[in-house]
Amino acid sequence: MTDQSDDHLIAEGVDEEPVEANRRLFEGWRFTVLAVAAALYAAFHMAALNGLSIQEWTGVSIPFLPTFPMETWNFRIVHVAGALGLGFVLFAGRSFPEGEEDDSKFLGQVALFLVVPAVFSLAVALSFAIQIADGTQWNGIDPGIRFRETWLYGAPLWVATGGAIVLSWFHKRDRAHYASPDVVLAICACAVAAYLVAIYGTLMRNSTGTPFAPIGISMAAVAGTALIMELTRRVAGLALVIISAVFLTYVFTGQFLPGFLNAPAISWQRFFSQAYTDAGILGATTAVSSTYIILFIIFAAFLQASKVGDYFVNFAFAAAGRARGGPAKVAIFASGLMGMINGTSAGNVVATGSLTIPLMKKVGYHRKTAGAVEAAASTGGQIMPPIMGAGAFIMAEITGVPYQEIMIAAIVPAVLYFVSVYFMVDFEAAKLGMRGMREDELPKFNRMARQVYLFIPIVILIYALFMGYSVIRAGTLATIAAAVVSWLPVLMLRLFPGSLPAASVSGMDHRGIAKAFELAGVMSIQIIAVCACAGIIVGVISLTGVGSRFSTLLLGIAENSQLLALFFAMCISILLGMGMPTTAAYAVAASVVAPGLVQLGIPQLTAHFFVFYFAVLSAITPPVALASYAAAGISGANPMETSVASFKIGIAAFIVPFMFFYNGALLMDGSWFEVSRAAITAVFGVFLLSAGVQGWVMGRAAWWVRLIVIAAALFMIEGGGITDLIGIVLTVVAFFIQKVVQPDPDAPLDLAKGAD
Repeated sequence: MTDQSDDHLIAEGVDEEPVEANRRLFEGWRFTVLAVAAALYAAFHMAALNGLSIQEWTGVSIPFLPTFPMETWNFRIVHVAGALGLGFVLFAGRSFPEGEEDDSKFLGQVALFLVVPAVFSLAVALSFAIQIADGTQWNGIDPGIRFRETWLYGAPLWVATGGAIVLSWFHKRDRAHYASPDVVLAICACAVAAYLVAIYGTLMRNSTGTPFAPIGISMAAVAGTALIMELTRRVAGLALVIISAVFLTYVFTGQFLPGFLNAPAISWQRFFSQAYTDAGILGATTAVSSTYIILFIIFAAFLQASKVGDYFVNFAFAAAGRARGGPAKVAIFASGLMGMINGTSAGNVVATGSLTIPLMKKVGYHRKTAGAVEAAASTGGQIMPPIMGAGAFIMAEITGVPYQEIMIAAIVPAVLYFVSVYFMVDFEAAKLGMRGMREDELPKFNRMARQVYLFIPIVILIYALFMGYSVIRAGTLATIAAAVVSWLPVLMLRLFPGSLPAASVSGMDHRGIAKAFELAGVMSIQIIAVCACAGIIVGVISLTGVGSRFSTLLLGIAENSQLLALFFAMCISILLGMGMPTTAAYAVAASVVAPGLVQLGIPQLTAHFFVFYFAVLSAITPPVALASYAAAGISGANPMETSVASFKIGIAAFIVPFMFFYNGALLMDGSWFEVSRAAITAVFGVFLLSAGVQGWVMGRAAWWVRLIVIAAALFMIEGGGITDLIGIVLTVVAFFIQKVVQPDPDAPLDLAKGAD
């Protein structure tokens, strides 16, 4: 077997999950309990989505074991509750300091008292379920039922939920132990789910939003909303929580606001009786997280458990590391690929940037540029088909457009983005006179090429989608392929010793599969919490009608200028997305902005792609750029300077969405000739745009030559016949000036001299 040092493998540990500052690190039986729970949670989804049922296969009926397919609302309720339970146990309410800290024994004892109302409310919810199953008629106006729901179920639930949330903010407990306030919150999540499953199993779901709705629905939804917002704070930060709180406040204060913000008065009972339905938390975002997103998280977990991520990065270094500024080009490829799968820009920066950013600095990139390249590449993964960081699934759910059509429409825009970033990086390397990495610094390409079969799961995924398989079936096949393919290196090493790198991927046995499901359960917590929290905002928008009033405002602006309306929509999409993960950013922006764009006459898919792009780009848009800030933390650069640099590198992505409006061929809307011409001219356009922005046109260019090149780029990207001709003429002029006239690139703009 070949020694690993001879292979010059660079990537190691790319697949390792970063440990957040507030994540607990259990050991012994505590770790086993959590690992089993997480694995069962992920396996439950895989079984439910594929219609697998132990009862059907064995003929044995096991009490309390779910049968598949589950009723949709119940499935989503269990989906959210499971993430809440796992999330509260795993993620503490406060960060763990570097040094040792004494436990808060008093607060822990106080929290233990809250176990009583939490368990009591759960027991009452289960008793309701038993009564309803025995035929008890349930309604929202019976005084006896209202009393029991209010004082025996709702009040204890509120006390336990509110008290445990507050205590968790101050409670101190070492990372290796469970914390009593968090255990209480997990029980409360179960109590919410148990009641809602029981009630929604009757005809009472049709009464939501009416005076006939049981008070318990509203009280359970209040507790559930608080639990979702608290878990979101723990796993995704305050940005989304603050925005959710603002929208919730708007529900009850909108009647006092002027103009288009004015909303009808809504009681808390009416709003919250609908908040935990498909008009809110159980709506489009949770529908997607409970199906497509969780499935592809399981797929990503299988890839991660088999260390395929390390191979992807090593392959990228072997293929592109020799080019000038090699590590930056590797970052574009590797981070784009990994970002597509893991669905979070900032998270991918942390995972792959810890490797690529130091190497970029080593070959000569400024630290802010190194961080900016990684941030831009990771953000681009969110628009890269076929997975698109899960955003495509939400788009399909909201628009009703088949996922395959969305995936195909995304190809040209994704190519334009990554081509632009590549040229930006290449021209920067040319300006700085960089070299690539040496042969002895890189993995051996011929050896990495022998493992190209590790791309098979992604190839199978793409092939199955294009063949018309459902997303769930395609994702399941790709997941199975990931497990099977992980054994190929083992077989090859046994058949042909020394044929592969020593650090080859190890095969997944039953323990490896269990580990993959455990990883999937843990990895899913953040995205499920974020999607549920986004559902709160979407619910507010739909129930208050603020989205339609925003559309009216957008139409008013468009009467003066359609371009101005698009620019306004861009700003709102970026603003709504700042500080939020991609899926939540798009879900919120799609509810507020996209309907207005559709009313402007823009095709639905074009409107949603426009919103989606800018919601994604909020991750690299100053002043709140999560991906750029994460990269700055690794590179050691100033966060604001890094965000400005990443904005510059991703500049093409801020222009291309406007081109969707003027040239639908960029979204595959047209004949093959129209699509091909638009794609080719647009690629040439982003090449010119990169050259103009970086100031490198066959060498360093003067400022006015750069302006000519940028103008030519915009004409080429637009894609019309006349504009293409103008762009070509301007390009010829610029290159002629640069080659023949050779103006001084350092000559300043001297307006005073011109006046003389």
